[in-house]
Amino acid sequence: MASNDRIPDAEVGVTPPDDRCPIEEVALVVPETDDPTIPVLTFRAWFLGITSCIILIILNTFFTFRTQPLTISAILMQIAVLPIGKLMAAILPTKDYNFIGWHFTLNPGPFNMKEHVIITIFANCGVSQGNGDAYSIGAITIMKAYYKQSLSFLLALFIVLSTQ
Repeated sequence: MASNDRIPDAEVGVTPPDDRCPIEEVALVVPETDDPTIPVLTFRAWFLGITSCIILIILNTFFTFRTQPLTISAILMQIAVLPIGKLMAAILPTKDYNFIGWHFTLNPGPFNMKEHVIITIFANCGVSQGNGDAYSIGAITIMKAYYKQSLSFLLALFIVLSTQ
């Protein structure tokens, strides 16, 4: 394209036919264009994402020890964080904060789909498929239940983190 060639305004933001998704269901749900001005890594996304990950880890590890184990999927958390995110968008202050030359706000605007997606990714990190929890939690539990030996909290934490 020459430097004097200009894309008509009507074609800006239009997805070329080669880039469109061939699966009709996906094409109807996922937008073909991206707005890079929409904030993604906001305070709300980090707070709700980390909180949902921790809650799912705790609940799924707790329910693993039942006679009939129960698994809580990330879809439940995905549904639960939507109204919480919208509530946080309505309640949190929009004031800008400065921290060592870096500025941020607790509320950059309305709760958006990109924040919701990143929170869902965080929540999926709290749901491990297969055994449901870290591998060494079973070893620590058996050691305590059957062999009447216990580890200090710090040592047990290091073992769990090293096998994760």
